[in-house]
Amino acid sequence: MRNLNKLTVFGIIVVAIMAAAALFAPLISEYDPGEIDLQNALMPPSPEHIMGTDSLGRDLFSRMAFGARISLSVGFVAVGISVIAGVIFGSVAGYYGGWVDSAISRFIDIMLCFPTFFLILATIAVLGPGIWNIMVIIGLTGWMGVARLIRAEILSLKEREFVEAARAVGASDFRIITRHLIPNGLGPVLVSATLGVAGAILTESGLSFLGLGVQPPVPSWGNILTEAKSTLGIAWWITVFPGLAILITVLGYNLLGEGLREHFNPHRRQ
Repeated sequence: MRNLNKLTVFGIIVVAIMAAAALFAPLISEYDPGEIDLQNALMPPSPEHIMGTDSLGRDLFSRMAFGARISLSVGFVAVGISVIAGVIFGSVAGYYGGWVDSAISRFIDIMLCFPTFFLILATIAVLGPGIWNIMVIIGLTGWMGVARLIRAEILSLKEREFVEAARAVGASDFRIITRHLIPNGLGPVLVSATLGVAGAILTESGLSFLGLGVQPPVPSWGNILTEAKSTLGIAWWITVFPGLAILITVLGYNLLGEGLREHFNPHRRQ
């Protein structure tokens, strides 16, 4: 911890707090996030409801805590899918080179030409909204950067002596890639994955805000903001708290990613 700057430490703390809130949501939530109580609708923050209530009287703190589960789950699963796909394509391209590298690189270039958000919208229009569809679609439209990173790492690593030694003892290409090259090239991928979680959370929040993501009554930070549109002038807390949660969480993951970037790149250290 001594070598970490203050912003990176702040990012670690934010990530840890949000992960704890998502993990222990049933324990820290006093109310059922779906419980409707119209008599207490649009109550401002108070000791009974520390973040107030929404237009249906549901406790906003409980919905925020359970919404953290959804938003973070989407982020981690989507990034997991993108990392797996990116590592497979990038490692094959970097190791074999030649026409294999050219074909995969051109495919990556084609995928990067599509506007990602509009591609996601078009896919959802076909498959329909839903949390699993969102996870898979975000993951399958975000692997190209990871593929380029791992390709560049493997192009460098495959010329090292330990790879030549593995070939000399008869190791197969699959073993060399999975046991020697990928583990030694995962530093930049870890940085990209950390930053990718922030991007996936923003994408999910945007889709849910548009009504194309996680569907009510399941709470997510994005659809809580959607519900706040009709009460923006009279219930500021329904907009402010989920907005701050998205802002702080994305900032935390970005700061953590920048800290990991400095850690894995000694030339940037002062």
